[in-house]
Amino acid sequence: MTLKVYLSGEIHTDWRDQIMTGARSLDVAFDSPVTDHAASDDCGVSILGAEDNKYWHDHKGAMVNAIRTRKGIADADVVVVRFGDQYKQWNAAFDAGYASALGKSLIILHGPDHAHALKEVDAAALAVAQEPAQVVDILKYVLTGTLPA
Repeated sequence: MTLKVYLSGEIHTDWRDQIMTGARSLDVAFDSPVTDHAASDDCGVSILGAEDNKYWHDHKGAMVNAIRTRKGIADADVVVVRFGDQYKQWNAAFDAGYASALGKSLIILHGPDHAHALKEVDAAALAVAQEPAQVVDILKYVLTGTLPA
């Protein structure tokens, strides 16, 4: 069985690469949002035209990015949402809520410092991991029924 996994959330570390590398022997197909920060921010105005007002600049980008995000989450069997150590990642929280509303199997990934702030998000998840390797172990267990060595 191929498991479709959507990797959402913070884009400033290599957590996605760690999961994809760790799961390379598994029957997993990964998808994610555009992780080139500049491209993600500017896609709307680059494609649809410039905006003088930063609000409309960001709004156009959010709408264009939502096409990919909605499709990726809708098609996924499992959605992993990573909350990094810095920045307020409201988009990640939104993605987690959207995935939960669609009934997707949700894995939340964050450090212990965010446990209180994300308690409602964590409560909607089927697993809350602190390290990318734990996500890999969950995927291995789901696909093979084997526990980590």
